[in-house]
Amino acid sequence: MPRIDLTTRVSATPEAVFDACLDVDLHTASMGASDERATGGVTAGHLSAGDVVTWRARHFGLPWRMTVRITDHRRPHRFVDEQISGPFARWRHEHLFAPDPADPSVTIMCDRIEFGAPMGPAGALVAHVVLRPYLRRLITRRNNFLAGALVNRAGGTRRRGNGTRP
Repeated sequence: MPRIDLTTRVSATPEAVFDACLDVDLHTASMGASDERATGGVTAGHLSAGDVVTWRARHFGLPWRMTVRITDHRRPHRFVDEQISGPFARWRHEHLFAPDPADPSVTIMCDRIEFGAPMGPAGALVAHVVLRPYLRRLITRRNNFLAGALVNRAGGTRRRGNGTRP
């Protein structure tokens, strides 16, 4: 099963980054390129433990619909969203947040995504060759958007070192 691990440095507290990642409106703004929007469940405000949201978007020129539930919620350290219906055979996205030991004004945000495509061996090939790189770019753009939005909210300027590392 493919896995994506990303680390992003964000100039904000773990609480602020955690909250931003669960903000439906900020998520929608970060995914403008795919016209992603919440159409069911919690469609505005902040998600919390047990909440369900249905996302609609366009990827690869096709409409996608995915419903996820927040299955673990430990503010400000960790939350997990998992697909309960949608295009993947499996989708589990763990979000982790910790202060940077070298700079407590920076949060280390880690994304761990495990997913699988339907359709057996052909789906597994598509997942590794097409979906994994596409999703890595998508989540990287989202993380960079969130990092920038948090800096702008605080009225600061983006410092070197922010961004996503593979």
